[in-house]
Amino acid sequence: MNLSKTKLQVYSNLATAKMRRKRGLFIVEGCKSVADTWSAFDVEAILRAEGSDFSVEGCRAPLFTLSEEEMRRVSNLTTRQEAIGVYRIPADEEAGYLSVDPEGLYLLLDGVQDPGNLGTILRTCHWFGITTVFTSRDTVDIYNPKTVQATMGSLGRVKVVYLDLAELIGSNPEMPVYGTLLEGEDLFHAHLQRRGFIVMGNEGNGISENIRKLIDNPITIPPYGRDHGESLNVAVATAITVAWFRGKI
Repeated sequence: MNLSKTKLQVYSNLATAKMRRKRGLFIVEGCKSVADTWSAFDVEAILRAEGSDFSVEGCRAPLFTLSEEEMRRVSNLTTRQEAIGVYRIPADEEAGYLSVDPEGLYLLLDGVQDPGNLGTILRTCHWFGITTVFTSRDTVDIYNPKTVQATMGSLGRVKVVYLDLAELIGSNPEMPVYGTLLEGEDLFHAHLQRRGFIVMGNEGNGISENIRKLIDNPITIPPYGRDHGESLNVAVATAITVAWFRGKI
């Protein structure tokens, strides 16, 4: 089935957040990523390159065959892709998430700006069984193409909710709040519970002042020796922190 010029133009503009919001759509690229994610979203269309035998068995969305030039127009990657999924962005469910499972472990991201970092963090959460991530509203868009690519198929397996983190924490006073701060307790010797909020901050400025005030369990990842970098990448720091939580409890 051929794709109309109008639809091709719409899909080609989904690299920008403005157009994603306007159309309510985003794209996933690559055969494996499409196959890993299509069942988690409402699929608008599957785009397949000419000559490719890619198929997603059981997916009822329209399948369109595009020329190599048309695929390049839609794609945000430099390498040729045989498949692109066009998905509808799920409805905002913020209100229903202010109250959480008091026995759950959740990640809170405060102002993370790099799309690659966010995607890697979601991939890490999927690996360690954290199924819901709460982010401040100024955190990078989860449907940014670079973020989607970095999740490596974990998008849709981890719920991402954009909301006011202070309101979330205030609505769940029984939850311990951990936060990575330089003056925190050594992560590897701290007493960690199996439940709570783990707060990770912005790449350059760390956790914002209003959220810092709400952290009752500050923790830090200590450097080894005296010769070390200024700080850890937030995605790396998240992986270390979450792994230690899962390994200790």
